[in-house]
Amino acid sequence: MSITVRQASHPDAARAYDTTQLRAHFLVETLFKADSIELTYSHVDRIIVGGAMPVNGPLKLETSKPIGQATFLARRELGICNVGGAGRVICDGETFNVHHRDMLYVAMGTTDVRFESQSHDEPAKFYLFSTPAHARHRTILVREAEANALELGTQEQANTRTLRQYIIPGRVQSCQLVMGLTTLKPGNTWNTMPSHVHDRRCEAYLYFDMKPDTRVFHLMGEPQETRHLVVANDQAIISPPWSIHSGCGTAAYSFVWAMGGDNQDFTDMDMIPMEALR
Repeated sequence: MSITVRQASHPDAARAYDTTQLRAHFLVETLFKADSIELTYSHVDRIIVGGAMPVNGPLKLETSKPIGQATFLARRELGICNVGGAGRVICDGETFNVHHRDMLYVAMGTTDVRFESQSHDEPAKFYLFSTPAHARHRTILVREAEANALELGTQEQANTRTLRQYIIPGRVQSCQLVMGLTTLKPGNTWNTMPSHVHDRRCEAYLYFDMKPDTRVFHLMGEPQETRHLVVANDQAIISPPWSIHSGCGTAAYSFVWAMGGDNQDFTDMDMIPMEALR
């Protein structure tokens, strides 16, 4: 297991970043390595973004110095989305079969978390998103078909999409973690436009199910100081509260969105009028 640490960036500093610096601060390029757990600890709301890809055997989620606790989930909760082949997650001896696009919420205080693939040839790819927690709730698996599905957008605006809410209040109880998945319909390219910010929580996007030559031009930054990052398949964006988070792809794609912060209300966002964007 490897873990890197990133500091939070003030928007005044981010205005001056070049492409290399923007990518270093906000883009997580490598999430999935065979037989490895790759983690990025961000001081933006102290979230952890990562990936586990078991191929030849199970992987165990270990703690490390940045975690500061005897176990990874001693004072954290964890959301897991499988974006690969069928797999299993074993939490303190209880096995959860996590299929493609299923999500698992793992409670604070769980001491032993292990990841397995059901097939060596089609390994699971477990996307991990963790936030600090203050209470223990129930570990629960949510199938794709069980998520709250919203049909959004129009073909005229090239943003027809299905938004699925998995870990949300009323469906899965958590301390602060909120998580779901959005899939654009074929021929659609835009996500989260008109854009918004939410000062009370940060967000991370994992773009996936993209063809090798597909790219998403992810828009970020303050509404009047926008920047962009070119994102490939299985790469993630860390979006601080002051930043918009929108994107336009060269073809349709999916992304896992995950949030952590003060407020779990999904609608708590400040919309940005199109004429205000620069």
